Amino acid sequence: MRWLDASGYWLGRLLFQRALAVVYLVGFLAAARQGRALIGEHGLLPVPRYLARRSWREAPTLFHWRYSDRLFSGLAWTGCALAAAVAAGAADAVPLWAAMLCWFLLWALYLSIVNVGQTWYSFGWESLLLETGALAVFLGNADVAPPITTLLLLRWILFRVEVGAGLIKLRGDRCWRELTCLYYHHETQPMPGPLSWWFHHLPRPLHRAEAGANHVVQLGAPVALFLPQPGATVAAGLIVVTQLWLVLSGNFAWLNWLTITLALSAVSSGTRHVYPATPVWFQVVVLAYAALVLGLSYRPARNLLSSRQVMNRSFDSLHLVNTYGAFGSVTRLRHEVVLEGSADGRTWLAYEFKGKPGDPGRRPGQWAPYHLRLDWLMWFAGLNPGYARPWLAPLLRKLLAGDPDTLRLLRRDGNPFADAPPAHVRATLYRYRFTTRDERRATGAWWHRELVGAYHRTLSRSPRVAPRVSPTSQD
Repeated sequence: MRWLDASGYWLGRLLFQRALAVVYLVGFLAAARQGRALIGEHGLLPVPRYLARRSWREAPTLFHWRYSDRLFSGLAWTGCALAAAVAAGAADAVPLWAAMLCWFLLWALYLSIVNVGQTWYSFGWESLLLETGALAVFLGNADVAPPITTLLLLRWILFRVEVGAGLIKLRGDRCWRELTCLYYHHETQPMPGPLSWWFHHLPRPLHRAEAGANHVVQLGAPVALFLPQPGATVAAGLIVVTQLWLVLSGNFAWLNWLTITLALSAVSSGTRHVYPATPVWFQVVVLAYAALVLGLSYRPARNLLSSRQVMNRSFDSLHLVNTYGAFGSVTRLRHEVVLEGSADGRTWLAYEFKGKPGDPGRRPGQWAPYHLRLDWLMWFAGLNPGYARPWLAPLLRKLLAGDPDTLRLLRRDGNPFADAPPAHVRATLYRYRFTTRDERRATGAWWHRELVGAYHRTLSRSPRVAPRVSPTSQD
């Protein structure tokens, strides 16, 4: 059957594999640069302490055999090098079995990081990268025609990503059904980008059109992915356009780019490439893995149909088949936790993060697809102190000690105590909103903020100095 002839997907496979390798590269790079401070031996949530309470079955990772910061760094940088090589075409320059080994190693190395990452790696795009990466092992290279089975399973992932996000919105916050969520979302999203201020100030009818178009694409286009060509390519194109709109409107790590990568696998070039006969052993392993995925898909599929749908959950410790979703509810107010230090207990200076809002006069930056893990968790901390309970006090103590690894998580010029650590540190809570157009013209500020109150008690290096405990607004 011509529909089962996947030789016309050589371009889609090529684009998918190169893009996926780049996403892997970004993931490993973030781990190499942030891992020591977040989960290192002396990090905020140390890996050795975590693994002491977890079995191999609960958290499969190479670090069960041994953990050190040097080993973690070596693994992450090895992943960077391998991902860069694959992105450059190395997997197409080696035999089929070696190409599969390259993709397997990328998956195994990243799995080892995710399974010790704890709350810092609890985002849906971690599981999405692992599930997609596991399927990439069975997609072949330039030596064989793209297996139609694997291509269809990639569309099954994309279907769950889009439909999962669409259904959780309709079942969740009523503002999605009323098409009003985007009145708030561009302002209250975890990490706004350079254009988010302008997106927030779009006319409200356009915000309603955004929300309506989102429902159509997330619930309609995924079904069309399974149509014969050119229907599948058109559906993939609609998803790509929607994801690029999201890329422009905010920072969502590599979620949007990985969704685009999955959509590329559904693109047909319209021309068929001639391949030699596919080895029998490869056909067998592809079909065997497809059977495993279909069996594991039962719970994610049931979750999609459930009125109690959950978002971003892994049903197995290998993250082979997962459930996805995003922004089932939208916050109306933005609260930011601001960390401050003082040398004398009277004058307080704020630490500035790389991506999260801080100084009202600083425009939000572009960071995606790179993932600033601490910045994202600070957003969750503003929603509920419970999210920050395991790591906020350790973070404040690191700042009090002037820990260099922790300070590297901040902006290069974000440490107001570069010469000597502060004597006191504290966390305060502010209510942030985007400035109006008039306020922006008058002050040049992107944000307006108001003090809410203390968020965490003051920690001091010297108990002999009694700091002032009531924060002062700095606007």
